[in-house]
Formats: sequence, structure tokens, C-alpha cells
Amino acid sequence: MFLSIFDIFKPGIGPSSSHTMGPMVAAARFLGALRGGADPEPGSGAPAHVTATLHGSLAWTGKGHATDRAVCLGLLGFEAATIDMDAAETTLATLNESLTLNPEGLPPLRFDPASDVVFDWGPPLEGHANGIVLRAFDGAGNLHMQETYYSVGGGFVVTERELTLPPDLHAAKAEAGFPFPFGSAAEMLAMGSKAGLTIAQMKWRNECVLTPESDLGSRIDGIWSAMDGCIDRGLAQEGILPGGLSVKRRARAIHRQLLDEAGRNLAQPHVVNDWLSVYAMAVNEENAAGGKVVTSPTNGAAGVVPATIRYYRDHCVGAHAEGIRTFLLTAAAVGGLIKHNASISGAEVGCQGEVGSAAAMAAAGLCAALGGTNAQIENAAEIALEHHLGMTCDPAAGLVQVPCIERNGLGAIKAVSAASLSLRGDGTHFMPLDNCIEAMRQTGRDMSEKYKETSQGGLAVNLPEC
Repeated sequence: MFLSIFDIFKPGIGPSSSHTMGPMVAAARFLGALRGGADPEPGSGAPAHVTATLHGSLAWTGKGHATDRAVCLGLLGFEAATIDMDAAETTLATLNESLTLNPEGLPPLRFDPASDVVFDWGPPLEGHANGIVLRAFDGAGNLHMQETYYSVGGGFVVTERELTLPPDLHAAKAEAGFPFPFGSAAEMLAMGSKAGLTIAQMKWRNECVLTPESDLGSRIDGIWSAMDGCIDRGLAQEGILPGGLSVKRRARAIHRQLLDEAGRNLAQPHVVNDWLSVYAMAVNEENAAGGKVVTSPTNGAAGVVPATIRYYRDHCVGAHAEGIRTFLLTAAAVGGLIKHNASISGAEVGCQGEVGSAAAMAAAGLCAALGGTNAQIENAAEIALEHHLGMTCDPAAGLVQVPCIERNGLGAIKAVSAASLSLRGDGTHFMPLDNCIEAMRQTGRDMSEKYKETSQGGLAVNLPEC
């Protein structure tokens, strides 16, 4: 199994990788299918009108996650990694007036954002909780083309056909040409032991199959630069987050307090938890505002890994730049295992798949950066994930704000604690990471839909009346 570090950590916009970035990708893919003339309905004319129907969690929390806006942006040709927000706003305003898309290589397409993005609050589609059906009609109203996409977490999108490919075909594709195609933590440890390599070293060699080694280091450094910049932007901003909950940005004020207290002998030893929290909150306040973040592995959990790396760089003895590369490579290896064997989608398994996965990745990365063995790294990831099992995804008003922002801070704290505990041992432990990942998958399968990013249960329906 191979999933690139650049798939796990990719730039995008908030507030949600599965509800914002995913639908944007799906809309862009649909335009590509129209341009390629893939499988048009027999007898239909040229496409003249486009619609999008959101199903499951995409419908229930789509407004709060700006899913309808994301579909529009994708149909307008914007990509999450490169989007210019000022240009996007101008183009959206033009679309709302003209009600017409003018995609390159296609005739003008009628599209009214107010009526052509449909929220279907019925049962979710069978394939996944995050389903979107895009349709194109000819000038006479006949169906020209239809495609179903699933946003499966972390900005990953698959068609219905891709989702149903036999597992052995997925495995063959994922393993082709990679020197260390581990598909489980047990395989990862065995391969590392046989080759005498760390997890990061194996991951590096796998990445070199797709990226020239001369470029790989700088590209990984670019991931951290984007994360670090997001922290700094979040620490510099004030005001109220959009969406109607009137949630106040707190990272800047807390950061100022911490800077004022720095160097005082009377500071409590647990103040390091406040540093971890403020770094994570800065990222997730940026995400909640629709700013640019890096999926880690999702937008809703985007603060945990950057906060833990910032903690490593600024607070840990002996931290160095190579340690950050080691951190990211190791974290990506663990994130790939979780996505491959369970899920990183809150709509599929709850927040255990988002913040829980991020904490496991961060714990593994920190343990590796601090010199942990492969066995200790696997132990660190297991500890962090184990203590997020059962965590629900219950965002108030469908916004990635309450409890998501603070939850990232606590996820980072758990990650550091897990790494520290594992480094105190020799790597032997009772519950293997693979079994913990399977427990998360089973727990998510059995979890009520009310607690899986639908805002129908939990904290989302227990708000103060004020």
C-alpha cells in the first residue's frame, strides 16, 4: 500500500476537506468528464445545463461547511490548492448575476446556484455518507451525462465506479513499483526490521519512486512552511468567525498572554499545554474562516500536526530541520495506514477518524523526531488513537468551530503525551496499532448517524438558548 505524503498533506481552503475541498474537486472532475465526452446518454444533445444534488452528510451540514459554494467554485474552474480568494469572490458574484458557466472547451452552461444545488436530506447514498450527484442536461432538458462522486475524507474524491473496484485491483495499483509497500503496521515494522531502516527512511524511498530525490526534501519543507505560515496567520488575526455562532477568535489573545509570561519563574509547568493549544487553535480558526490550511489528514483536524511540529521546533531540546522532515514522513506513513484500513472521514466514522487520526500521526511523528525506534513510534500512534476511540463528530450548526477548534488543541496535547509515554518504554505493548485501527473502523460502523457530521446529535443539539 502506498499513499504519498503529498496526498496526506495537501494545501486547500477551509472549512472542511470532505465538505469543501472534496465537492470542489468533484465539480471540476465532472467538467473534465464533459469535455472528454465520457459516456453521454444516447441521443442527447450538447450539454446546456448543470445541476448538483448533495446527499447524506453533505446535505445535512453543507450550508455550514460552504459545500454549495465549493461546488460553484469547482464548476468555475478554481482549485483548492491554488485558489485566489479575491478572484473567487468576484467570479462568484458574476455567476450569481449571469446564472451561466463559461468553462473552457465547453458551451455556456446554465447554472443557478440558488436552485441548481439541491440539498437532499433523505437517506445517504449507499456508497458513502458524503455523496454528490452531478448531472448535465441538453437544451431540451434531456439528461446528457450523470456521475456520482463520494468525498471520502481529506479531500479525496472517488466516483461510484472507482469506489466499487475490487480490493485486489486497488492493492495492485498501490503497491506497483514501491520498495516498501506496507499495508499494515505489522508489515511496516517487519519491513523496517529486515531492511534496517526507520519508518521515515522507508517512506522517503517510496516517495522517490514518484518524486525525484533532488526535489523531495524541498517539497517536504514546503509542507511545513505552509503549516507554519498558517499558524502565524492565525496568531495575528482577531474578530468573530463567520457562520452565525458569533465565535470569537482567541488564539491571538492567548498567544500574547503566553509571550508576556515567558521567562517568569512563576509560570506553571503545564503552560506548555497552552502553547500546544494556541498553535492548534490558530490553524483551526483560520480553517473556520475559510482560509488556506494543509489537510493533516483533514481540514477539521488540520491543527494537530502543525501544533505538535511547532512544539517540537520551539520547545524541544535538540530540535532540528531534519527532525521536521522525519516527523512529516513518519506521520504520513501512519496516516496512510489509517486511511487504507479504516477512514479519516468524520461523516463515516466520527471525529475519531479526524482528530484521532491526526493525534496518532502527530504522536508517531514526534516520537520519530525525538529518536524513537520503529516499535516506539508504532506504540505512540496506538496510544494516541486508542484514547480517541468513540469520539463523535457533532459540529454545532454544521460549522467547523464548536467543538472542533479546541478539540485540535487537546488532540495535540494527547499526541505529545502519547509520544512521551512511548519513549519511556521499549516499544512492547498490549494493543497493536493495527488492532486499534480496526477497532476505530468497527466503532465508526456502529456509531449512530446522528453523531457522524450531521449535526443531529451530541453537542450540536445541546446548545444554550440565548
